[in-house]
Amino acid sequence: MKHLLSINDLSEVEAVAILDTATELARVSDAPMKKLPTLRGRTIVNLFAEDSTRTRISFEAAAKRLSADVINFSAKGSSVSKGESLKDTAQTLQAMGADAVIIRHQASGAAHRLATSQWMSGTVINAGDGTHEHPSQALLDAYTLRKHLMHGQKNLQGIHVAIVGDILHSRVARSNVLLLSKLGAKVSVVAPPTLLPVGVHSWPATVSYDLDDVIPNIDAIMMLRVQSERMNELYFPNAREYSRYFGLNTDRVKRMKKESIIMHPGPMNRGLEITADVADSARSVIVEQVSNGVSVRMAILYTLLTGEGIESGALA
Repeated sequence: MKHLLSINDLSEVEAVAILDTATELARVSDAPMKKLPTLRGRTIVNLFAEDSTRTRISFEAAAKRLSADVINFSAKGSSVSKGESLKDTAQTLQAMGADAVIIRHQASGAAHRLATSQWMSGTVINAGDGTHEHPSQALLDAYTLRKHLMHGQKNLQGIHVAIVGDILHSRVARSNVLLLSKLGAKVSVVAPPTLLPVGVHSWPATVSYDLDDVIPNIDAIMMLRVQSERMNELYFPNAREYSRYFGLNTDRVKRMKKESIIMHPGPMNRGLEITADVADSARSVIVEQVSNGVSVRMAILYTLLTGEGIESGALA
């Protein structure tokens, strides 16, 4: 496997191998010396044509912990913002000797275009393309679920995860539905009809319009940010109405299973899709998702650039 463009690029075995590798690499992150020499001499470029904080910093930290050289290529103030094409940018990166490019782009399919072109020869990792996919986020979410709910089991067989909110505009939802179902979880997507994409009934997930009906039966709930910046028309009457029917609040949390966990890919609209007290509660693993993201992205870089994973106990 040379690129990671979509969850469909991964078999169940490959996905589990990345999660296992992340588990081993998490030990490095917890150690006083947080570096491995694995990617020394390699150059990794963060090409972010869309704003991002968590994903960009997470990939940068992951690459540096593997001793790679990192170049951050932000759209603002760069040639991209001046109208340079993806082709010209890719050829510039090729000339710099980039071994891997981590790309976030507003156009769905941009990562695939980069990977399948003749413009550059390095590895391409999709860090979010339009409303299409965000595979590394799904992998870190699966890692978090496995860590909290599976008690040593390799996959996610038997758990029920609800993904709630703006499914229509969410690349996180698409990648998570594909990966979680591939790993054996039951997935429900919950949203008003206006925030569900065409064809959602063909996804490997159950569709519901009623959060209160779903909430007592789930082991984890993943709240999605309402992406108002992608909305050019009215998808729901107002914020208060949305929160009333699809927001996660204390009353709803009380009706969840005792061991169930609360997730959010961030950034959060506190008070809209999730209340502040719920986001900061003991059940919430939202902050932990960020730290898990570094270990998982280290595993992705390690696997793609070395062609292998790490055996259990190898870093002990």
